[in-house]
Amino acid sequence: MALAGALMVSATPAIGQVTPAQAEATTPAEAKVEADAATATSAVDAPPAEDRAGGGDIVVTGSRIQRPNMTSAAPITSVTSQDIRAQAAVNVEDVLNRLPQVAPDSQQTYNDSDGRQRIKLRSLGFERTLVLIDGKRLGTQNGQDVGIIPPSLLERVDVLTGGASSVYGSDAVAGVVNFVLKKDFEGIQLDGNYNFYNHNNKDTVVSSLARAAGFNSPRGLTNDGGRADVTLTAGKKFFDGALRINGFVNYKHTDEVLLSERSNSGCYLTQTSLNAPISCGLTPSSSTSGLISPLDSKGVATGQYVNNPNGTRTFVPFGTGAGNASNYFSNYAYQRPSERVNAGGFVSLDVAPDAEVYASGIWFRDKSYNNYPAIAGGNVQVNCNNPFLSASQASTICGAAAGTAAFAPIDIRYRLGEGNDQPDSYLNTGLRLTGGLRGKAGDAWTYDIGGVYARNKQDYTPSFVNAANLRNSLNVGGTLAAPTCAGTTDAACVPFDAFSAGNTNPALIDYLYDRGTSTTIGTLYDVQGNITGDLGKYGVTSPFAEQGVAIALGTEYRKDTLKSTADSVYRAGLGGNDTYLKQDVWEANIEVQAPLIEHKPFAELLQANGGYRVSKYSSNSSSFNTWKIEGIYAPVSDLTFRASFNKAQRAPTVTEIRQATNVDFARGGSGTFNDFCAPTVTTNAAGGVTYGTPVASREVCRATGLSDALYGSPTLICPGDASTGATGCTVRSGGFEADPETAYTQTYGLIVKPRFVPGLVFSVDRYKIKIDDLARL
Repeated sequence: MALAGALMVSATPAIGQVTPAQAEATTPAEAKVEADAATATSAVDAPPAEDRAGGGDIVVTGSRIQRPNMTSAAPITSVTSQDIRAQAAVNVEDVLNRLPQVAPDSQQTYNDSDGRQRIKLRSLGFERTLVLIDGKRLGTQNGQDVGIIPPSLLERVDVLTGGASSVYGSDAVAGVVNFVLKKDFEGIQLDGNYNFYNHNNKDTVVSSLARAAGFNSPRGLTNDGGRADVTLTAGKKFFDGALRINGFVNYKHTDEVLLSERSNSGCYLTQTSLNAPISCGLTPSSSTSGLISPLDSKGVATGQYVNNPNGTRTFVPFGTGAGNASNYFSNYAYQRPSERVNAGGFVSLDVAPDAEVYASGIWFRDKSYNNYPAIAGGNVQVNCNNPFLSASQASTICGAAAGTAAFAPIDIRYRLGEGNDQPDSYLNTGLRLTGGLRGKAGDAWTYDIGGVYARNKQDYTPSFVNAANLRNSLNVGGTLAAPTCAGTTDAACVPFDAFSAGNTNPALIDYLYDRGTSTTIGTLYDVQGNITGDLGKYGVTSPFAEQGVAIALGTEYRKDTLKSTADSVYRAGLGGNDTYLKQDVWEANIEVQAPLIEHKPFAELLQANGGYRVSKYSSNSSSFNTWKIEGIYAPVSDLTFRASFNKAQRAPTVTEIRQATNVDFARGGSGTFNDFCAPTVTTNAAGGVTYGTPVASREVCRATGLSDALYGSPTLICPGDASTGATGCTVRSGGFEADPETAYTQTYGLIVKPRFVPGLVFSVDRYKIKIDDLARL
């Protein structure tokens, strides 16, 4: 249950429409996606989705043509400002997630998110949904973030469910979402919104298991998850309305809600086999007692043990006895903590009776966090005379070498307390600028020449274990009462007691964990020119119609870039390389609407529409084309049939282009790219290297073309990967051109507007999507 309140000062009235509900379903396949759905609505009809451009012309999302009395041949759902205000939405995601055709993707309400809000139509992924602001691209697909738009600034949101690549270019496979902003505002307006969750925790099947395992399972009423949203908007008109200026500042804040604060997620449930009893949290990698796995010479575990929590410094086989239960997800979030600031402005100037110069700018800054368990882990070596090892533990790990200065390989997974989880932070900032000139040329033509510059920057700062520090902390000398770090002169080193349960030493955590930052910057440069004309002014009209043939012509240039860098701490711990990727696109398109019959017996309207676009990507030697064919037939004004057929495309992103065209080199051991034919690598506390058997068999590697002489050879490990002095690497992939995905979409619909029920519209649409050359995202 959610409680919400809103504050509005000096608000202007809005004209509203009821949002249609369209029930849709999608079933994707690996190499081909086919989707069929039927939709039904009983509300004010969405297809007009209109914006008066002057002179009675209507702008419909899904078409560049502007003309009176336009009827959409594709299903369009409009969410108006009145609908948005009634929802008291804090995020744009909240506005759209209620629509059946939108797959919920609330990035701020679950862990493992980078904080950017995205939209998925028909469950085909955000990469296949084209997002526009006022008919122009929001930004790059990689850096898409609709959180840049405050809900209070929305005039309406148009959702077109159907391919529209011939009109807008790449990515409109599942459809188009167009955010139409309030720009012609005068006065001062303050919008405020606060909501929170009022949740009643009741015992569930999880509760008793969680309490038996020592975890909390709350009971009773909670008030949490507060979300605040405040927007100040101001505008002024000058020179009798010829110059219009307005701007806004928006602030949002969300409080964290942890899984451990709900009774239905008190612990992580596991079931070892069919019909076996359900237990709480037997997750090896997150044991707060420490999971210790001795390894043989090939790096294979010879057993799995946890430290006995009774303090006797003995091992208990994992899966039996006490000390095994651990809730890996205890500090994961149902709602992530975040803070966002948006600011922007709009200006337009009538430089002539039929010419307008316009510009806009929107900036945002968003910071959010993910919590992850603080786990010290990895394949390492421990000295067999470690004072933290009891005699029995040393015997289990070292065998005959117990008590000596020899080293033995182990795999350790030790969670350093459920209250010491480490946050990964995401700082997203962005800027979107637009500008252009639009107007009319005579009675027949309109034009819009403009562009978009968008820049998204993400600073990702994860917490991760410093492998060298972990090795240092496990090489322990001295005595149990006075342990020391034996293998390093690092004064900051903290000895790691990995062989007793419940270690939560904050000094150890500080020593083991590093925080490095990687930075990704994506930019979009988009310049386009569009003209539309009513050829009926020149007599190009069907003898059976009143309106003439309409045409739209356009050309567009886009450039996407992606730059990735990282600081030295990040590179030392997580590897990778700096990259700079780019792609240029040149396009041209044409669109035609031809009313064939109007206002005749049994043909109130018969209209054919068509569109074609040709695209040339710098990443591919071939050009590509998309098209659409649409038809509208209304035997009477109360009844309209519509159908559309589209060829849509999703161009490869710059990242996918690099994956296809770049020649990457495989690394063995702990490198970024693991070559399964290279030997495994174990490094001891002194920096010595031991090679183990490759992951893949000799027969598998032989099938890849690798000679038997190189199987398991250190030369397959890239130089510097483990200080091996190796001289070569194996090639993984690359050398291919990246072709766009191609989708063929079909939509058939019926619209009923009975004259005897004023204001009622009933519509039903069925769609089918087939995607060839599907990219694995």
